[in-house]
Amino acid sequence: MSKGTGIRQRSVWFPVVLGLVLLGAPLLTWAQSSSNQSSNSQTPPQTQQQPQNIPDAPTPQATPPPPERPPIAQSEEKPKPAKAPLNPWTNTPATPAGSSEDETQPPPMPPIKTVPPGTSVPRQQPTSQQQLYTLVVHTNFVQIPVTVKDQDGRMVDGLLPKDFTVMENGTQQKLTFFSSDPFALSVALVLDLGMSDSALQKVNQTFPALVGAFAPYDEVSLYTYSTTVSQASDFAAAGRTLTELLDQMKTVHGYNNGPAVLSGPLAPNGPIVNGIPVGSPTQPVYTPAKQAHVLNDAILQAALDLSKRERTRRKIIFIISDGKEYGSKASYRDVLRVLLSNEIQVKAIAVESAALPVYGRIERFHLPHEGYSDILPKYASATGGAPVYTELSRSAIEDTYAQAMGEARNQYTLGYTPRRGEKPSTSAYRSIEVLVDRPDLKIYAKDGYYPLPAAR
Repeated sequence: MSKGTGIRQRSVWFPVVLGLVLLGAPLLTWAQSSSNQSSNSQTPPQTQQQPQNIPDAPTPQATPPPPERPPIAQSEEKPKPAKAPLNPWTNTPATPAGSSEDETQPPPMPPIKTVPPGTSVPRQQPTSQQQLYTLVVHTNFVQIPVTVKDQDGRMVDGLLPKDFTVMENGTQQKLTFFSSDPFALSVALVLDLGMSDSALQKVNQTFPALVGAFAPYDEVSLYTYSTTVSQASDFAAAGRTLTELLDQMKTVHGYNNGPAVLSGPLAPNGPIVNGIPVGSPTQPVYTPAKQAHVLNDAILQAALDLSKRERTRRKIIFIISDGKEYGSKASYRDVLRVLLSNEIQVKAIAVESAALPVYGRIERFHLPHEGYSDILPKYASATGGAPVYTELSRSAIEDTYAQAMGEARNQYTLGYTPRRGEKPSTSAYRSIEVLVDRPDLKIYAKDGYYPLPAAR
């Protein structure tokens, strides 16, 4: 090829190369811009990116790798910490034990348990104070309060179970319970408003000493009677309420026990001329009406209310009366059955004529339709309430209050389950005799009891 031919060929390719160069520059710019737009569309904007806690990659160093840790046995693996329970009151996780908040925050409250409808709430376990005098009572368990005194009338302390012997219907019984601890009292205080006014006013002056004879843990209910029976207060602690009720009793007057007025302007038959009432052809015979004295009814109502009180308390009916009984609907036998069936004692203070030794003996002779005057000693003897206190003076009555309540609270308590070869009728009366292996002692206990019906 000649020189001129080569020059012509180069002149032909030069414009072609130049055009390709000029055309490739904008194509390269357009390709770079398209690549940038594509990367920007795949990457979210800076404002929407979430913070990532990915640590930076470590700088490669020429340090040797750490030695491999030997594998942990299955038994040595530490258990994973349990998830903290939620607090039922705040619905937040409870603070784990050992943290610094244990000393500042109270412990989480236990969850509340609801009872399904139609069921009852289970009873809570009794406290130690409630268990102190709790007796496990069977249907045929017999409990006997016993008072032991010496010849001077003082209570004898320090006796042991081996010193007592209990006979039921002539058969010796084995004691399964014995206590000399004091008991809380449930007392039905029965006040006779049918006494003579002089006797009633004397008793009214002794009420402060009567309130002081009760302990703070005793409960007292007040009853009054004359021709009818009335409950003045329900059972409550002896305190301000009882004092206010007894203060109201001071305004009540008894009956006039003088001779009946048969003549004069105050006579029941009106004006009299020459001994004959005006408007009457003959002289009438006036007989004063016999006033009712419902002592049996009063004891019965108090006994029925006491039967509903707790068996852990000693039940006492304390009567202040002249001992007369007339016109009651309930008989002595029926009332005594209720008393002995519910372990109730009767204690009494006889005042006025009943406190006179000679007059009291005369009144024991019962005349038909004249009532009874010796019924209080019968109740006290049959229920183990010790002899009836016969006091005349105000100071003697006040001293008797504390003595009677102290003896009732500090009696010996014996208990046994009867031994019987044959099962008797549940309504049969069973006699009791309590003996003490000590000479010259007086023992006061109930004469017997009526067993309660068997539980089904």
